[in-house]
Amino acid sequence: MKRIAFALCFLMGSTAHAANDLDTLQLLGSGQFRLLSEDLGAALSYKALAPAESQGLLGFDVGVEVTATKFSNGSVMDLAMGGSAPSTLPILKVHAHKGLPFGIDVGAVISKVPGSNIDLMGAELRYALIKGGTLTPAVAVRLSMSTLSGVDQLDLDTQGLELTVSKGFAVLTPYAGVGKVKVKTEAKGTVGGIIAALDGSASQDFDLDKVFVGVNLNLVAMNLAFEMDKTGDATTYGAKFGWRF
Repeated sequence: MKRIAFALCFLMGSTAHAANDLDTLQLLGSGQFRLLSEDLGAALSYKALAPAESQGLLGFDVGVEVTATKFSNGSVMDLAMGGSAPSTLPILKVHAHKGLPFGIDVGAVISKVPGSNIDLMGAELRYALIKGGTLTPAVAVRLSMSTLSGVDQLDLDTQGLELTVSKGFAVLTPYAGVGKVKVKTEAKGTVGGIIAALDGSASQDFDLDKVFVGVNLNLVAMNLAFEMDKTGDATTYGAKFGWRF
């Protein structure tokens, strides 16, 4: 357990200066702004890093996690971050899920991109369509949202709808899912005017396809989860360390 905690802390520390402020959007045309919106929508959309099973009335799942998104349009992100964007965006998160009656779970996350002005909040509402058991998998539908803060030049919000399937085998629970993510962005103030004047719109509203696979390892004294997510053309890898009961 100490080794795992140390490894996660090391990963957090190693990303502390991995990004820069998102503050040069005035350099983008509207086509580039769309590509930026796609990459940021994929990176900042809600990711649960959890299987489908309901936690139950007394259950909870809390942890710290790191996600890293590989941009599909790195040169555009470089322009938007003043020439110093990383090829992979690391995000540090604190995550919590709580079980409620009738197969309903809620969750929330707060997060930060190290060395950047990018902050994020998100939430989910999950309903267990099939509870799951010894021979049957659990199936759940999830509604989620996330919103960007800290960036003066940009508003960004996402909404997600996902279907997740998981099946436990002792302490190991693999899971997978598919979904849609709606992304809305708007360049603010003078920056929005500059982008619109160049060649079109300073706001975007579109959907991205989402697929993900992961595995949860619950050892009672600690819980580990690992996930790979592909939203649009961007791929995200995530790891979570915490407690799940």
